[in-house]
Amino acid sequence: MLHKKMKAYDIPQKYQKLGVYPYFRVIESDQDTEVIIDGKKVIMFGSNSYLGLTNHPKIKEASKAAIDRYGSGCAGSRFLNGTLDLHIELEKKLAEFVGKEEALVFSTGFQVNLGVISSVTGRNDYILVDELDHACIIDGSRLSFSKVLKYKHNNMEALERVLQRCDPDKIKLIAIDGVFSMEGDLANLPEITELAKKYNANIFLDDAHGLGVMGRNGRGTADHFGLTSEVDMIMGTFSKSLASIGGFVAADWHTINFLKHNARSLVFSASIAPANAAAASAALDIMINEPERLEKLWDNTRYAKSMLDDMGFDTGHTVTPIIPIMIRDDSDTFQLTIELLREGVFVNPVVSPAVPSSSSLIRFSLMATHTRQQIEEGVEKIFKVSKQLGILDRQKTTV
Repeated sequence: MLHKKMKAYDIPQKYQKLGVYPYFRVIESDQDTEVIIDGKKVIMFGSNSYLGLTNHPKIKEASKAAIDRYGSGCAGSRFLNGTLDLHIELEKKLAEFVGKEEALVFSTGFQVNLGVISSVTGRNDYILVDELDHACIIDGSRLSFSKVLKYKHNNMEALERVLQRCDPDKIKLIAIDGVFSMEGDLANLPEITELAKKYNANIFLDDAHGLGVMGRNGRGTADHFGLTSEVDMIMGTFSKSLASIGGFVAADWHTINFLKHNARSLVFSASIAPANAAAASAALDIMINEPERLEKLWDNTRYAKSMLDDMGFDTGHTVTPIIPIMIRDDSDTFQLTIELLREGVFVNPVVSPAVPSSSSLIRFSLMATHTRQQIEEGVEKIFKVSKQLGILDRQKTTV
Protein backbone atom coordinates (compact mmCIF):
# COMPACT_ATOMS: atom_id res chain seq x y z
CA MET A 1 0.00 0.00 0.00
CA LEU A 2 2.85 2.39 0.80
CA HIS A 3 4.54 1.94 -2.58
CA LYS A 4 1.19 2.33 -4.31
CA LYS A 5 0.67 5.67 -2.61
CA MET A 6 4.18 6.84 -3.46
CA LYS A 7 3.82 5.92 -7.14
CA ALA A 8 0.44 7.65 -7.36
CA TYR A 9 1.97 10.98 -6.37
CA ASP A 10 2.72 12.60 -9.72
CA ILE A 11 1.95 16.31 -9.24
CA PRO A 12 5.62 17.40 -9.64
CA GLN A 13 5.97 15.32 -12.80
CA LYS A 14 2.97 17.06 -14.37
CA TYR A 15 4.51 20.49 -13.85
CA GLN A 16 7.88 19.20 -15.07
CA LYS A 17 6.30 18.03 -18.32
CA LEU A 18 4.76 21.47 -18.75
CA GLY A 19 8.17 23.04 -18.23
CA VAL A 20 7.07 25.17 -15.28
CA TYR A 21 8.37 23.21 -12.27
CA PRO A 22 9.99 25.90 -10.06
CA TYR A 23 11.52 23.96 -7.18
CA PHE A 24 14.96 22.55 -6.32
CA ARG A 25 16.66 24.90 -8.75
CA VAL A 26 20.36 24.11 -8.50
CA ILE A 27 22.66 27.01 -7.62
CA GLU A 28 26.29 26.65 -8.63
CA SER A 29 27.75 29.56 -6.67
CA ASP A 30 27.68 31.30 -3.31
CA GLN A 31 24.45 32.83 -2.02
CA ASP A 32 24.65 36.49 -3.00
CA THR A 33 22.70 39.14 -4.90
CA GLU A 34 23.76 37.25 -8.04
CA VAL A 35 23.99 33.47 -8.31
CA ILE A 36 24.94 31.05 -11.06
CA ILE A 37 22.26 28.68 -12.40
CA ASP A 38 23.00 26.49 -15.45
CA GLY A 39 26.19 28.47 -15.94
CA LYS A 40 24.36 31.81 -16.20
CA LYS A 41 24.19 34.79 -13.85
CA VAL A 42 20.81 35.30 -12.19
CA ILE A 43 19.79 38.17 -9.88
CA MET A 44 18.68 36.65 -6.58
CA PHE A 45 15.41 38.01 -5.18
CA GLY A 46 14.49 34.79 -3.38
CA SER A 47 16.98 34.83 -0.51
CA ASN A 48 16.37 35.26 3.23
CA SER A 49 19.83 36.77 3.69
CA TYR A 50 18.33 40.18 4.43
CA LEU A 51 21.58 41.82 5.50
CA GLY A 52 23.64 40.14 2.79
CA LEU A 53 26.14 38.63 5.23
CA THR A 54 26.68 35.16 3.78
CA ASN A 55 29.93 36.24 2.14
CA HIS A 56 31.21 38.63 4.78
CA PRO A 57 34.95 37.91 5.30
CA LYS A 58 34.72 38.12 9.11
CA ILE A 59 32.02 35.45 9.15
CA LYS A 60 34.02 33.16 6.88
CA GLU A 61 37.10 33.64 9.06
CA ALA A 62 35.13 32.87 12.23
CA SER A 63 33.74 29.65 10.69
CA LYS A 64 37.17 28.48 9.59
CA ALA A 65 38.71 29.25 12.97
CA ALA A 66 35.95 27.28 14.73
CA ILE A 67 36.63 24.22 12.56
CA ASP A 68 40.34 24.46 13.33
CA ARG A 69 39.66 24.63 17.06
CA TYR A 70 36.61 22.38 17.52
CA GLY A 71 36.48 20.18 14.43
CA SER A 72 33.56 19.71 12.06
CA GLY A 73 30.89 18.61 14.54
CA CYS A 74 30.00 17.91 18.16
CA ALA A 75 29.02 14.23 17.76
CA GLY A 76 26.19 14.45 20.23
CA SER A 77 23.29 16.46 21.62
CA ARG A 78 23.52 19.61 23.69
CA PHE A 79 22.06 17.59 26.55
CA LEU A 80 24.98 15.17 26.68
CA ASN A 81 28.36 15.78 25.05
CA GLY A 82 27.50 18.46 22.47
CA THR A 83 27.67 21.72 24.43
CA LEU A 84 30.72 23.88 23.69
CA ASP A 85 31.86 27.08 25.35
CA LEU A 86 31.13 28.56 21.92
CA HIS A 87 27.42 27.74 22.34
CA ILE A 88 27.29 29.31 25.81
CA GLU A 89 28.96 32.48 24.56
CA LEU A 90 26.50 32.73 21.67
CA GLU A 91 23.52 32.20 23.99
CA LYS A 92 24.65 35.02 26.26
CA LYS A 93 25.03 37.38 23.30
CA LEU A 94 21.62 36.45 21.90
CA ALA A 95 19.83 36.88 25.22
CA GLU A 96 21.35 40.32 25.73
CA PHE A 97 20.60 41.31 22.13
CA VAL A 98 16.87 40.52 22.24
CA GLY A 99 16.43 41.66 25.85
CA LYS A 100 15.84 38.43 27.77
CA GLU A 101 17.55 36.72 30.73
CA GLU A 102 18.61 33.55 28.95
CA ALA A 103 18.73 31.96 25.51
CA LEU A 104 19.00 28.39 24.27
CA VAL A 105 20.50 27.40 20.90
CA PHE A 106 19.01 24.56 18.81
CA SER A 107 20.30 22.94 15.62
CA THR A 108 17.66 24.60 13.39
CA GLY A 109 14.87 27.12 13.71
CA PHE A 110 12.30 24.46 12.87
CA GLN A 111 13.62 22.39 15.78
CA VAL A 112 13.15 25.35 18.13
CA ASN A 113 9.45 25.56 17.39
CA LEU A 114 8.93 21.82 17.48
CA GLY A 115 10.66 21.50 20.85
CA VAL A 116 9.38 24.60 22.58
CA ILE A 117 5.75 24.63 21.49
CA SER A 118 5.28 20.89 22.00
CA SER A 119 6.68 20.94 25.54
CA VAL A 120 5.47 24.06 27.34
CA THR A 121 1.75 23.25 27.28
CA GLY A 122 -0.03 20.09 28.37
CA ARG A 123 -2.98 17.98 27.25
CA ASN A 124 -5.56 20.24 28.89
CA ASP A 125 -3.94 23.53 27.87
CA TYR A 126 -4.42 25.66 24.76
CA ILE A 127 -2.28 26.85 21.87
CA LEU A 128 -3.71 29.68 19.80
CA VAL A 129 -2.30 30.10 16.29
CA ASP A 130 -2.77 32.61 13.50
CA GLU A 131 -4.03 30.90 10.34
CA LEU A 132 -0.93 32.13 8.47
CA ASP A 133 1.62 30.98 11.05
CA HIS A 134 4.66 29.15 9.71
CA ALA A 135 4.46 25.37 9.33
CA CYS A 136 6.86 24.75 12.23
CA ILE A 137 4.49 26.50 14.65
CA ILE A 138 1.65 24.35 13.37
CA ASP A 139 3.72 21.16 13.63
CA GLY A 140 4.90 22.04 17.13
CA SER A 141 1.32 22.59 18.24
CA ARG A 142 0.27 19.24 16.78
CA LEU A 143 2.97 17.46 18.80
CA SER A 144 1.87 19.12 22.04
CA PHE A 145 -1.37 17.14 22.58
CA SER A 146 -2.84 20.50 23.64
CA LYS A 147 -6.06 21.96 22.29
CA VAL A 148 -5.10 23.94 19.20
CA LEU A 149 -7.36 26.86 18.27
CA LYS A 150 -6.82 28.80 15.05
CA TYR A 151 -7.95 32.36 14.39
CA LYS A 152 -8.23 34.50 11.26
CA HIS A 153 -5.02 36.23 10.24
CA ASN A 154 -4.28 39.28 12.39
CA ASN A 155 -7.96 39.54 13.30
CA MET A 156 -8.07 40.63 16.92
CA GLU A 157 -11.81 40.08 17.29
CA ALA A 158 -11.31 36.49 16.16
CA LEU A 159 -8.42 36.05 18.59
CA GLU A 160 -10.53 37.36 21.47
CA ARG A 161 -13.38 34.99 20.59
CA VAL A 162 -10.94 32.09 20.70
CA LEU A 163 -9.52 33.25 24.04
CA GLN A 164 -13.05 33.42 25.45
CA ARG A 165 -13.51 29.72 24.63
CA CYS A 166 -10.53 28.72 26.77
CA ASP A 167 -10.70 27.51 30.37
CA PRO A 168 -9.39 30.48 32.38
CA ASP A 169 -7.48 28.17 34.72
CA LYS A 170 -5.40 26.53 31.95
CA ILE A 171 -2.29 27.69 30.10
CA LYS A 172 -3.11 29.67 26.96
CA LEU A 173 -0.13 30.13 24.62
CA ILE A 174 -0.51 32.52 21.67
CA ALA A 175 2.09 31.35 19.13
CA ILE A 176 2.63 33.85 16.32
CA ASP A 177 5.04 34.96 13.63
CA GLY A 178 6.47 38.43 14.18
CA VAL A 179 6.94 38.93 10.45
CA PHE A 180 4.77 36.68 8.30
CA SER A 181 7.19 35.10 5.87
CA MET A 182 5.09 35.08 2.71
CA GLU A 183 2.98 38.22 3.05
CA GLY A 184 5.59 40.45 4.72
CA ASP A 185 3.17 41.98 7.23
CA LEU A 186 3.64 42.20 11.01
CA ALA A 187 1.73 40.55 13.82
CA ASN A 188 -0.50 43.08 15.58
CA LEU A 189 1.63 42.72 18.68
CA PRO A 190 0.28 45.78 20.55
CA GLU A 191 -3.27 44.41 20.56
CA ILE A 192 -2.15 40.81 21.04
CA THR A 193 -0.28 41.75 24.21
CA GLU A 194 -3.35 43.60 25.51
CA LEU A 195 -5.53 40.56 24.91
CA ALA A 196 -2.92 38.33 26.53
CA LYS A 197 -3.09 40.47 29.68
CA LYS A 198 -6.88 40.51 29.66
CA TYR A 199 -7.17 36.71 29.41
CA ASN A 200 -4.02 35.74 31.33
CA ALA A 201 -2.38 34.24 28.22
CA ASN A 202 1.28 33.94 27.25
CA ILE A 203 3.02 34.83 23.99
CA PHE A 204 5.53 32.88 21.91
CA LEU A 205 6.95 35.08 19.14
CA ASP A 206 8.57 33.44 16.11
CA ASP A 207 10.84 36.22 14.86
CA ALA A 208 12.72 34.26 12.22
CA HIS A 209 12.09 36.99 9.65
CA GLY A 210 12.10 39.88 12.12
CA LEU A 211 15.57 39.38 13.61
CA GLY A 212 18.02 41.58 11.73
CA VAL A 213 15.18 43.45 10.04
CA MET A 214 12.90 45.06 12.64
CA GLY A 215 13.71 47.08 15.75
CA ARG A 216 16.90 48.77 16.94
CA ASN A 217 19.89 47.26 15.13
CA GLY A 218 17.57 44.45 14.05
CA ARG A 219 16.56 43.34 17.54
CA GLY A 220 13.24 42.17 16.19
CA THR A 221 9.51 42.76 16.13
CA ALA A 222 9.01 42.96 19.90
CA ASP A 223 11.69 45.64 20.11
CA HIS A 224 10.12 47.45 17.14
CA PHE A 225 6.89 47.83 19.12
CA GLY A 226 8.64 48.39 22.47
CA LEU A 227 7.00 45.25 23.85
CA THR A 228 9.90 42.93 24.62
CA SER A 229 8.93 42.64 28.29
CA GLU A 230 5.36 41.66 27.31
CA VAL A 231 6.46 38.71 25.18
CA ASP A 232 7.28 35.55 27.14
CA MET A 233 9.44 33.77 24.56
CA ILE A 234 11.25 35.14 21.50
CA MET A 235 12.46 32.70 18.88
CA GLY A 236 14.89 33.46 16.06
CA THR A 237 16.86 31.67 13.37
CA PHE A 238 20.42 31.91 12.09
CA SER A 239 19.55 31.03 8.49
CA LYS A 240 18.24 34.47 7.55
CA SER A 241 20.01 37.63 8.73
CA LEU A 242 22.65 35.73 10.72
CA ALA A 243 24.09 33.97 7.64
CA SER A 244 24.35 30.49 9.16
CA ILE A 245 22.00 27.70 10.22
CA GLY A 246 20.47 27.06 13.61
CA GLY A 247 17.98 28.71 15.91
CA PHE A 248 17.36 29.90 19.45
CA VAL A 249 14.68 30.78 21.95
CA ALA A 250 15.11 33.52 24.56
CA ALA A 251 13.07 33.84 27.75
CA ASP A 252 13.41 34.07 31.53
CA TRP A 253 15.75 31.73 33.40
CA HIS A 254 12.99 29.39 34.61
CA THR A 255 11.59 28.86 31.11
CA ILE A 256 15.00 28.14 29.61
CA ASN A 257 15.77 25.75 32.46
CA PHE A 258 12.55 23.86 31.70
CA LEU A 259 13.27 23.73 27.97
CA LYS A 260 16.83 22.46 28.48
CA HIS A 261 15.38 19.34 30.08
CA ASN A 262 12.04 18.92 28.26
CA ALA A 263 12.35 20.15 24.66
CA ARG A 264 12.74 16.84 22.82
CA SER A 265 14.17 18.38 19.66
CA LEU A 266 17.03 19.73 21.78
CA VAL A 267 17.60 16.73 24.04
CA PHE A 268 17.46 14.17 21.23
CA SER A 269 19.04 16.12 18.33
CA ALA A 270 22.68 16.63 17.49
CA SER A 271 24.16 19.95 18.48
CA ILE A 272 24.69 22.83 16.06
CA ALA A 273 28.12 22.53 14.41
CA PRO A 274 30.95 24.75 15.67
CA ALA A 275 31.34 26.56 12.34
CA ASN A 276 27.62 27.43 12.30
CA ALA A 277 27.67 28.75 15.86
CA ALA A 278 30.77 30.84 15.17
CA ALA A 279 29.23 32.24 11.98
CA ALA A 280 26.05 33.28 13.80
CA SER A 281 28.07 34.91 16.57
CA ALA A 282 30.19 36.87 14.09
CA ALA A 283 27.07 37.92 12.15
CA LEU A 284 25.50 39.20 15.35
CA ASP A 285 28.57 41.35 16.01
CA ILE A 286 28.40 42.78 12.48
CA MET A 287 24.69 43.48 12.84
CA ILE A 288 25.41 45.56 15.93
CA ASN A 289 28.53 47.31 14.62
CA GLU A 290 27.37 48.03 11.06
CA PRO A 291 23.92 49.66 11.39
CA GLU A 292 24.28 51.08 7.90
CA ARG A 293 23.42 47.63 6.53
CA LEU A 294 19.96 47.80 8.04
CA GLU A 295 19.50 51.33 6.72
CA LYS A 296 20.45 50.15 3.23
CA LEU A 297 18.03 47.22 3.47
CA TRP A 298 15.16 49.60 4.19
CA ASP A 299 16.26 52.01 1.45
CA ASN A 300 16.17 49.11 -1.03
CA THR A 301 12.80 47.95 0.29
CA ARG A 302 11.15 51.34 -0.11
CA TYR A 303 12.64 51.78 -3.59
CA ALA A 304 11.51 48.37 -4.87
CA LYS A 305 8.02 48.60 -3.39
CA SER A 306 7.52 52.07 -4.84
CA MET A 307 8.46 50.81 -8.31
CA LEU A 308 6.18 47.77 -8.08
CA ASP A 309 3.24 49.84 -6.81
CA ASP A 310 3.73 52.43 -9.56
CA MET A 311 3.64 49.66 -12.18
CA GLY A 312 0.27 48.49 -10.92
CA PHE A 313 1.21 45.37 -8.97
CA ASP A 314 -0.75 44.38 -5.87
CA THR A 315 1.82 44.09 -3.07
CA GLY A 316 -0.64 43.26 -0.32
CA HIS A 317 -0.11 44.55 3.22
CA THR A 318 3.66 44.19 3.44
CA VAL A 319 5.67 46.57 5.59
CA THR A 320 8.95 44.63 5.40
CA PRO A 321 11.65 43.61 2.86
CA ILE A 322 9.40 40.67 1.94
CA ILE A 323 7.28 42.01 -0.92
CA PRO A 324 4.46 39.74 -2.14
CA ILE A 325 3.46 40.27 -5.75
CA MET A 326 -0.09 38.94 -5.86
CA ILE A 327 -0.77 36.75 -8.93
CA ARG A 328 -3.88 34.90 -7.66
CA ASP A 329 -3.53 31.87 -9.92
CA ASP A 330 -1.21 28.87 -9.41
CA SER A 331 -0.52 28.27 -13.11
CA ASP A 332 0.26 31.93 -13.76
CA THR A 333 2.54 31.99 -10.73
CA PHE A 334 4.51 28.96 -11.93
CA GLN A 335 4.74 30.31 -15.48
CA LEU A 336 5.93 33.73 -14.30
CA THR A 337 8.56 32.18 -12.03
CA ILE A 338 10.07 30.09 -14.83
CA GLU A 339 9.95 32.86 -17.43
CA LEU A 340 11.67 35.22 -15.01
CA LEU A 341 14.40 32.66 -14.41
CA ARG A 342 14.98 32.54 -18.17
CA GLU A 343 15.23 36.34 -18.05
CA GLY A 344 17.84 36.10 -15.28
CA VAL A 345 15.66 36.89 -12.24
CA PHE A 346 15.17 34.44 -9.35
CA VAL A 347 11.94 34.75 -7.34
CA ASN A 348 10.00 32.30 -5.19
CA PRO A 349 6.47 31.10 -6.05
CA VAL A 350 3.94 30.66 -3.24
CA VAL A 351 1.00 28.53 -4.33
CA SER A 352 -1.63 26.18 -2.90
CA PRO A 353 -1.73 24.45 -0.47
CA ALA A 354 0.57 27.00 1.22
CA VAL A 355 -2.04 29.60 0.27
CA PRO A 356 -5.34 29.29 -1.62
CA SER A 357 -4.83 29.41 -5.40
CA SER A 358 -6.75 32.70 -5.39
CA SER A 359 -4.01 34.12 -3.13
CA SER A 360 -0.94 32.72 -4.93
CA LEU A 361 1.96 35.12 -5.21
CA ILE A 362 5.56 35.76 -6.12
CA ARG A 363 7.74 36.42 -3.08
CA PHE A 364 10.20 39.20 -3.93
CA SER A 365 12.82 39.58 -1.18
CA LEU A 366 15.29 42.41 -0.74
CA MET A 367 18.84 42.29 0.62
CA ALA A 368 20.97 45.15 1.97
CA THR A 369 23.56 44.34 -0.69
CA HIS A 370 21.25 44.68 -3.72
CA THR A 371 22.20 47.60 -5.95
CA ARG A 372 19.69 50.07 -7.38
CA GLN A 373 20.57 48.75 -10.83
CA GLN A 374 19.75 45.16 -9.81
CA ILE A 375 16.43 46.23 -8.30
CA GLU A 376 15.50 48.21 -11.40
CA GLU A 377 16.40 45.33 -13.70
CA GLY A 378 14.47 42.83 -11.58
CA VAL A 379 11.32 44.91 -11.32
CA GLU A 380 11.36 45.91 -14.99
CA LYS A 381 11.65 42.25 -16.05
CA ILE A 382 8.80 41.27 -13.73
CA PHE A 383 6.69 43.97 -15.39
CA LYS A 384 7.71 42.90 -18.91
CA VAL A 385 7.03 39.19 -18.39
CA SER A 386 3.77 39.87 -16.52
CA LYS A 387 2.57 41.94 -19.46
CA GLN A 388 3.63 39.25 -21.94
CA LEU A 389 1.71 36.60 -20.00
CA GLY A 390 -1.32 38.86 -19.61
CA ILE A 391 -1.14 38.68 -15.83
CA LEU A 392 -1.39 42.41 -15.18
CA ASP A 393 -4.29 42.79 -17.63
CA ARG A 394 -6.21 39.93 -15.99
CA GLN A 395 -5.68 41.43 -12.56
CA LYS A 396 -7.05 44.80 -13.69
CA THR A 397 -10.09 43.04 -15.19
CA THR A 398 -10.67 41.15 -11.93
CA VAL A 399 -10.40 44.32 -9.87
